[in-house]
Amino acid sequence: MKSFSLGASKAPVKFRMPTEENLVPIRLDIEVDGQRYKDAFTWNPDDPDSEVVSFSKRTVKDLKLPPTFMTHIAQSIQTQLAEFRSFEGQEMHIKEKIVPIKIDLRVNNTVVRDQFLWDISNFESDPEEFARTLCKDLNIGDPEVGPAIAVAIREQLYEIAAQSISSVREARLGKKGRRGAETVTNSKAGNSALDLVKYFGSKGSVIRKRKEWYLYEPIVDILSNEEVGALDAREELNARLKRKLDEKE
Repeated sequence: MKSFSLGASKAPVKFRMPTEENLVPIRLDIEVDGQRYKDAFTWNPDDPDSEVVSFSKRTVKDLKLPPTFMTHIAQSIQTQLAEFRSFEGQEMHIKEKIVPIKIDLRVNNTVVRDQFLWDISNFESDPEEFARTLCKDLNIGDPEVGPAIAVAIREQLYEIAAQSISSVREARLGKKGRRGAETVTNSKAGNSALDLVKYFGSKGSVIRKRKEWYLYEPIVDILSNEEVGALDAREELNARLKRKLDEKE
């Protein structure tokens, strides 16, 4: 499967998502009075703030959540948008750079694991179209999987873009041992970046080479309802433990 590689932007550009549409990945995980609401989606940072309130009201109404969720949903979205907007106007140096993207998620009964390379210098890339193509190629029927994959891609691209600003700041301060923009990798991808570049190469069209398919081919598992229930219970327990630890801190 090809990733997008249509060119490079050598000059500094103002901060934005390194994709065709400048959409912010938003992730919500809210628990109020024993009820939990989780969701992930994208948001246009140019939309008026009033849309956040309207969205929160619609969500609470449609899902029949307690009214108190409205404030928590709105605040979480606004906080994430404020963080994104805090980078706007700052320079990020995007050179011709191929980075590893990892997908490891579960949506309903479908588990998808994959890794591939992405050209973050291409500002015409489309994570949503990529996700739709991936789901079609893998015969994934659940319509919620594609959007979840697109959000996961955008989250990693967002982190890389934000790190590029930090690198520019460090370069200007002349810090020794800094990580320049050309060496920034996504922390979620761990130490696999060099291995992936070794296998796939860093120039030209980026594809999964046929002789390496067995190393990086996508994995799709369909879980039984019992397996899903067990995973949900484990995730809920881990989430509660994390919240308790956060409260102690």
